[in-house]
Amino acid sequence: MTFLGAFALTLFAGAATGIGGLITVLKGNPGDRFLAGALGLSAGVMLYVSFMEILPEGISQLEEAWGKAGVWAAVGAFFLGVLIIAGIDRLVPEEVNPHEPEMIGTPSSKRLLRMGVMTALAIGIHNFPEGFATFLSGLEGATIAIPVAVAIGIHNIPEGIAVAAPIRQATGSRRKAFTWALISGLSEPAGALIGFLVLYPFITPATLGLCFAAIAGIMVFISLDELLPTAIATGKHHVAVYGVIVGMAVMALSLLLFL
Repeated sequence: MTFLGAFALTLFAGAATGIGGLITVLKGNPGDRFLAGALGLSAGVMLYVSFMEILPEGISQLEEAWGKAGVWAAVGAFFLGVLIIAGIDRLVPEEVNPHEPEMIGTPSSKRLLRMGVMTALAIGIHNFPEGFATFLSGLEGATIAIPVAVAIGIHNIPEGIAVAAPIRQATGSRRKAFTWALISGLSEPAGALIGFLVLYPFITPATLGLCFAAIAGIMVFISLDELLPTAIATGKHHVAVYGVIVGMAVMALSLLLFL
């Protein structure tokens, strides 16, 4: 596949977050049930993909490079990712930190806005190496690249919902909700371009493995410390849990059908 073909597939996969944002924007007056379900769904997607795809990929890359020691390195990188995001969380002033238990009940607009932006940044960080991986598979051939791009596109849709839902709820702006959802996905083609121009000569299975494992740790922490508590704070506990299960199922089906 040509450079342009591989990049087009990466752009398609990343832009699917915009579909999730569009779903949120078109939905009339999303309330607590929708917010709880959307955040729970995103947590389910992030937890499932972290434990079933990203961390195993990191272990595989590192084990190939370093043998048995690579497995230990992957586990260490996973918890390093947890410590990094937890440290960042602790450095944020308490009065603006959405993780602090400032309320019981519906989250405040400030907390929801920060939640949406933080989720967008987290997804963007995750999508950056994912975009580079999609691009590389495209250069290898369409047989591998098309199923990978479709699978990534499918699981990017609920990620877009998770970004857009709290931002729309907080600001009332459909445009801002859609824009942030789309931006979070466009880090994938950015990852493809930067990876190709700058990182490609230095990328090894070991460095990729460490990155994947650390990203998995970051995503798990965000799901457990940010997405789920906020979903439950809406007062729709069961809806939030159902969203987690649906998110896991969507991610599982996308992997089973297309990978």
